[in-house]
Amino acid sequence: MSTQQTEVQSEAAQTRKAVGNILKGSAGNLVEWFDVYIYTAFSAYFASHFFSSADPLQSNLEAMAVFAVTFLMRPIGSWFFGRYADRNGRKAALTLSVTMMSAGSFAIAVLPTKDVIGTWALILLVLIRLIQGFSVGGEYGTSATYMSEAATAKRRGFFSSFQYVTLIGGQMLALLTLVILESTLGKEALGEWGWRIPFAIGGVAALVVLWLRRSMEETISAEQTAAAHVRVDGEAQPGTLKLLFTKHWKALLICIGVTLGGTMAFYTYTNFTLSFMQNTSGIPKEQTSVISFWALFIFMLLQPVYGIISDKVGRKPLLLWFGITGVLFTWPLLSTLAGTKDPFMAFLLMMGGLLIVGGYTSINALVKAELFPASIRALGVGLGYAIANSLFGGTTPLVGAALQKAGQVEVLFTYITVGIGISLLVYIFALKNKKATHLDREQGDAWNRPAKDDDKDLINA
Repeated sequence: MSTQQTEVQSEAAQTRKAVGNILKGSAGNLVEWFDVYIYTAFSAYFASHFFSSADPLQSNLEAMAVFAVTFLMRPIGSWFFGRYADRNGRKAALTLSVTMMSAGSFAIAVLPTKDVIGTWALILLVLIRLIQGFSVGGEYGTSATYMSEAATAKRRGFFSSFQYVTLIGGQMLALLTLVILESTLGKEALGEWGWRIPFAIGGVAALVVLWLRRSMEETISAEQTAAAHVRVDGEAQPGTLKLLFTKHWKALLICIGVTLGGTMAFYTYTNFTLSFMQNTSGIPKEQTSVISFWALFIFMLLQPVYGIISDKVGRKPLLLWFGITGVLFTWPLLSTLAGTKDPFMAFLLMMGGLLIVGGYTSINALVKAELFPASIRALGVGLGYAIANSLFGGTTPLVGAALQKAGQVEVLFTYITVGIGISLLVYIFALKNKKATHLDREQGDAWNRPAKDDDKDLINA
């Protein structure tokens, strides 16, 4: 057998291995985000069981406030699970996070309402959502790290894009569940008891993923795990804040900047637009659910396409696409959406926003993973994402709901545009296209460059 044939077989074997591991890793991501999004998808039906206001806008505001509060737990979850993953392995951290999410979904499915236990219903709902926020805070950074490390060098953009395929898929499945239950149960039954069904589904699905993740392969070395549990005077251990803040603080700041505008745009076009179309545009709930489902379905399918493009041209051009078009078109798209009652036009406008934000969502996990070495990657990616997501992304639906209620929704358009503009500056000045990364050194070079003992392009401060 020739050397060329051996290399082809080796590459095929690596690809099969990568596909298997990423499918197992992304399945958990799908379920975790389904559990996250069924809350907002069904909030209009269960809000009256936990919130006292009779005003739909006020109830929506209160429900979004609980949604936003859970984001406060994401930095804590990212710290805990990132440290855990860098010290004990990605597989162990991902298994623990999906277990916690499953328990939270089952708890909401059987949670008594305010008519039964009064104020305790709301208190328990908030506590459960905080636990789920803690869980998903760990899921993002660890799954982004795992999928980037498990990918083959030449197809990292393609393989890592499946994190957002499953993230969007989770939201799409939440909407599909909503559409099915609306058409089969009807609004009355859905509002009385049917809203519990999706939470039960999420809990069962998480248990299935827990079984699948048992056969995942680990992507960090035994040496790193051993080093994490041996103290050496004067040296920071893997997976610690000391290591992150002393040697990789610049990469952490860049990670936050990369995320800021992208997470605001993502939650605007995938989450807030549902209530935006209902309460501002005046489009009926049944139609907005269908609009969102099909827009998200197309958006999901486009993630690997963007990923493949990044494997050809580099990551930075796609981020520039998002940043530039986001700054130019956020205001026109959202202001036009606010004034339309035509469902098809609303679909086109939502799709336009998603085409823009796809430049960020498809590759953002990989871009962040490339900033950090394996010893601090899960913690750095997770914490950087969680800080930006908690302060800006997760609060966007709450800010939008508050501005809707105040009749100042146009301010939201400016707020999002400014956030994207800040990230655009990071893309322009802090990132280099096709530069050597820590993943290139550890897992193989993506651009066929000769190996170097000391690559000065690596972000290591």
